[in-house]
Amino acid sequence: MRWWYGWVIGLLLSGLVGCREASPGPTPAAGEGEKVAAFRLSSPAFGHGQPIPKRYTCEGEDLIPPLQWEGTPPGTQSFVLIMDDPDAPMGTWDHWIVYDIPATVTSIREATPPPGRVGRNSWGKTAYGGPCPPPGPAHRYFFRLYAVDIPSLNLPEGAEKEDVLQALEGHILAQTELMGLYQR
Repeated sequence: MRWWYGWVIGLLLSGLVGCREASPGPTPAAGEGEKVAAFRLSSPAFGHGQPIPKRYTCEGEDLIPPLQWEGTPPGTQSFVLIMDDPDAPMGTWDHWIVYDIPATVTSIREATPPPGRVGRNSWGKTAYGGPCPPPGPAHRYFFRLYAVDIPSLNLPEGAEKEDVLQALEGHILAQTELMGLYQR
């Protein structure tokens, strides 16, 4: 049997159980498999593929949207959350990077940052920066949540996204995403 048969079968099975494939990122830890299917990120403010309400954008109050997750895989010791816009005119724009979120956290209340460390976004700030696209077609905003098998990435406050992704290499138990749209 050729090596890629197993890969194709795995891909087909993950599609059948409703997994959303995230954009390329760090290499997952061994044993990701079926755990990814149960790990889900959602928001009571907007659904996957739906518009993000104005209050969570630069045109509104620029509040952190409420988020919640379930199906945390066994062995999770922390979470990493990254929000970015791959449709930005100058390349992917990082809006929010939070790492070392304790494994006991399963939700984020509106306007309330989770415990953990905050990385530097594309504005050069260590804070949430809501959707703020130029006028034109809707942009996609991805909230990617990683379940991590270590309690800390051992990075200082204000780390860049690339450093966070590199520190995640080999430590991801599962990942999930929520994508919202915003248009000016």
